[in-house]
Amino acid sequence: MKKIAIFASGSGSNAENIIRHFASNNQISVDSVFCNVADAYVLTRAQKYHIPTFVFDKKELIDPDRLLKQLQERQIDFIVLAGFLWLMPPHITNAYTRRIINIHPALLPNYGGKGMYGMKVHEAVIAAGEKESGITIHYIDEHYDKGTVIFQARCDISQADDPESLAQKIHALEYEYFPKVIEETINKF
Repeated sequence: MKKIAIFASGSGSNAENIIRHFASNNQISVDSVFCNVADAYVLTRAQKYHIPTFVFDKKELIDPDRLLKQLQERQIDFIVLAGFLWLMPPHITNAYTRRIINIHPALLPNYGGKGMYGMKVHEAVIAAGEKESGITIHYIDEHYDKGTVIFQARCDISQADDPESLAQKIHALEYEYFPKVIEETINKF
């Protein structure tokens, strides 16, 4: 059984979608949810499915003897970032090379990098007059949104779209593809 730890910072709708996807899988399971925001709704979502949750701060993330040790003790095989906004430190990216999967709400390499997340991305895409956007599922490395692309899905942007309507299109792509691509990626490993 391959074990996933989900890292999230907010509401957790993608995390919940991933948890539901793997609930009946006998080869891959969501072992735990790690969160850097003590009152994030993702913790409530995880507890609803009896998934153990862990809250940590920046000091614990960057301490090589804390979070990495906890992941290794839980025998975590893959980390999935589902709305996790902090940069992973090198001791974790090195320990989990090509085993940390992230999703970004745009077509990387465009509209990525530090500070480009959520509605900020959609606002930038609309302001630039883009005709399409989408999602990028990628491995992470020591830089924001620079890891190798695993998968992209696209959607058209109409003249009537605003950041909110674009966000809805992007969420639909995330919900459709993210769990499937995670499963395919883990099964290839």
